[in-house]
Amino acid sequence: MSGTTSHPLGWLGIARLGLVQLSLGAVVVLTTSTLNRVMVVELALPALLPGLLVAWHYAVQMARPRMGHGSDVGGRRTPWIVGGMAVLASGGFLAAVATAWMQQERTFGMALAVLAFTMIGLGVAAAGTSLLVLLAKRVEESRRAGAATLVWLMMIFGFAITAGIAGRMLDPYSPARLVAVSGGVSTLAMIVTLLALWGVEGRAPARGAATGAEPAKPRFREALAEVWGEPQARLFTIFVFVSMLAYSAQDLILEPFAGVVFGFTPGESTSLSGLQHGGVLAGMLLASLAGRRIAGHRFGSLTTWTVGGCIASALAMASLVASGLAGPPYPFKATVFVLGVANGAFSIAAIGSMMKLASVGRQGREGVRMGLWGAAQAIAFGFGGAAGAAASDIARAFIASPGVAYATVFALEGLLFVVAAVLAVAVGRNMKRFGEVAAAPASGSFAAPRTPRPAPEAAAMETLPAGR
Repeated sequence: MSGTTSHPLGWLGIARLGLVQLSLGAVVVLTTSTLNRVMVVELALPALLPGLLVAWHYAVQMARPRMGHGSDVGGRRTPWIVGGMAVLASGGFLAAVATAWMQQERTFGMALAVLAFTMIGLGVAAAGTSLLVLLAKRVEESRRAGAATLVWLMMIFGFAITAGIAGRMLDPYSPARLVAVSGGVSTLAMIVTLLALWGVEGRAPARGAATGAEPAKPRFREALAEVWGEPQARLFTIFVFVSMLAYSAQDLILEPFAGVVFGFTPGESTSLSGLQHGGVLAGMLLASLAGRRIAGHRFGSLTTWTVGGCIASALAMASLVASGLAGPPYPFKATVFVLGVANGAFSIAAIGSMMKLASVGRQGREGVRMGLWGAAQAIAFGFGGAAGAAASDIARAFIASPGVAYATVFALEGLLFVVAAVLAVAVGRNMKRFGEVAAAPASGSFAAPRTPRPAPEAAAMETLPAGR
């Protein structure tokens, strides 16, 4: 049996885990944003180099299921979170050292950068996966959407505050200053992580304490095959990939579209990104109401918000198609804000569903499931941005009108959101069916999902079964 003997987390405990996510975001933003700019502007390197390094760190995160399996076997998540943050912080510091080294030795600096971004990907995989599993197992169902919102908002806050403070400390730029700032951020992130995790998870139960004998732990390949063989886990993996592919595909083309079709200046297109992220924040806050009862009224289920968010995203993409065909004075900014709201709503609701589904199926496989879904998200993010940009280039090569070319790509992305909505409906139906099965005794080797009221010895740590 895996898990801990602690009580469900209150909002203070959730906020403490949010500090870990904030620390993770603080290290990552320096590597994906600040170092990107230094390589391209100060070092005059091709933009392809940081792009490939960021894509590589996503590819490395295919190790997430293996990391999750390791935490399943050990029964505790804290060592994997701490170890992952240590690897991530070290990788972030080495990435800054590599960038500074490139000014003197391009080849050796690039080689070190590959190693550093490998460490960053592995660190995010280990810490991020186990952190989500810990949240899934320790947060009550009524708080899951709100918990996901709080944790992700804290990560975004980590992005913003690190980018702002580090940006000021880097002026005037020098390689030594870059290394010093990165080292300071990594050290502070590690200290905050250790303090935030202190005593949160509690102690793991004695081996075999609940059943008298602990079942043999399977090898990773066996555990992964078992999880992939679970229809619900497999279906949700496909949903995560499709929805995150649609979510990320417009990242690299929305601002160029605004410039080419609507004549936005670089400053105006940058502010457009801020408008979209404001919409994402609003959507997250709205979706945090999922499953809550206020004044006796229920504000919808996670499935409703997930499906609705995907459909709303598809409609917003359809509006972008219309903007490409119509051009000015189409209400383009309003469309971008609505797209952000829809994206934020479905993504937080999907994370809440992910937390709920983590315990559906064989016991002791929560980390593998969460790792599988995290890997699907990482692959989609790594592939989505490049695919969207490539699709826009291809469309513009064969279609004379830039507006029509971009509209074609937006239409394809809208279709992906429709497919994601259909998959979310199927996931929701299975969730309901599993909830009904949970009331019946388990049969065979496939353990039925736990009931909303678990056994007394597990009540303190389990919740209803179900995170770049």
